[in-house]
Amino acid sequence: MAALLVALLSCTPQSHALVSVPRPPAFVPQRSLANRARTTVLGVQLDDSVDLSDVEVPESTEAEKEFLQRTAALCEERNLPLQKVKNARDLASVRHSPVKPGRVYRIGRVSDATTADLDILFGEIGVKTLVDLRSTTELKDDPTLEREEVFANFTDMVFYENGRLVKELGPEEKRMQRTRKRDRVMKAVNETKCVILDFVDNFMDNEEEGGEEEEEDCIDCIEAEKLIQESAWRRNRKERHFVSIMNELKYVRGTLSKLRKRDIAKTIMKSPTTIVSKAARENIKEPFLKEINGGGLPMLNELLLRFGAPGIKHVLELISDKNRHPVAFYCTAGKDRTGMIAAIILALLGVEDADIVEDYSLSANVYAEMNDHKAMVGALSQRSLDAKTFLGAPPQVMADTLANIRTEYGSVEDYLDYIGFGEESRKRLIYVLTED
Repeated sequence: MAALLVALLSCTPQSHALVSVPRPPAFVPQRSLANRARTTVLGVQLDDSVDLSDVEVPESTEAEKEFLQRTAALCEERNLPLQKVKNARDLASVRHSPVKPGRVYRIGRVSDATTADLDILFGEIGVKTLVDLRSTTELKDDPTLEREEVFANFTDMVFYENGRLVKELGPEEKRMQRTRKRDRVMKAVNETKCVILDFVDNFMDNEEEGGEEEEEDCIDCIEAEKLIQESAWRRNRKERHFVSIMNELKYVRGTLSKLRKRDIAKTIMKSPTTIVSKAARENIKEPFLKEINGGGLPMLNELLLRFGAPGIKHVLELISDKNRHPVAFYCTAGKDRTGMIAAIILALLGVEDADIVEDYSLSANVYAEMNDHKAMVGALSQRSLDAKTFLGAPPQVMADTLANIRTEYGSVEDYLDYIGFGEESRKRLIYVLTED
């Protein structure tokens, strides 16, 4: 989630600006962008102009240190003995989990794997299906996305939220090869207050309908439901499924939906050039950042459950297909989006909240143990994001998330009904994960 948040608030050409209108070409010369030195950490960009020696890593309290020590001990017990792939474990390892060993795994970014890691994942375990939950912005910034040693034997499948379609990529096609420019008309500058309010309405109204990222054209696609139904003939091949359950634009819409129109309009009115000015755009981020930092991970999980519904449903359908087992799903660190999928599955299977929370908390060490931890803190700090809030995995975050599911939807079963994963689908998922 931290990597996605940084992508959201970055000012690189690839990221989505907070405003939805395109920037005039002459505003930022491409030459200056090309000369801008950056360091990439887990797909997150940090300006090289930032001296990492000046980055202050937040101090941990004694209670936090004890918590990390306890989780580290549990990680030793439950995590797969991988060298570079972080946060990897079988859902069967969760306390009181009814999942049969060797069927579904939660892991961190798999493309970091060493040769020894690959021997375990694809040799000993025999992972047949990989599910990548990251956004297209994160994929674009991942230099290991097409690493031959890892993915050479996998067929790539791309899930398209609009229409619930799946595209099988050919041997020569790459995930980020197909792109389509946004076709949006730039609104006039210095217009009336009504136009500014219309701009606010663009984000605040009908967010359920238009939150998705612009998708590439889906040619020669198959319906996602049909893909699952006709999976038997593909049982012997390895597949990597790209299922972006959240993206930057969805987070913008979701966060702005929590702000009052009056507050956003007031901020825009202070700087009439907001629509095209980079400096003025920074001003409009203030209430947005305040909402993100104040809501923390529980708020982002709330948005994930709502706006990520189509992708979450498709991931659960893939895991429900026994022809695709063993399945491993991941995001960047295998913490938040991965943790949410794991929590939904475990809750459906009747695992107690305390055990789900404990499993989530094992992700607390994932960023702290990375060699580039300081750079990640710096990347978040550059965007005025609280590193301590977004790099950790406090137990209360998952406890609040599970409670929120019951408050907002009634139960995990009611939530799954909401996303279209009905009773028959749930029975199938429970059966394939728990029966011999």
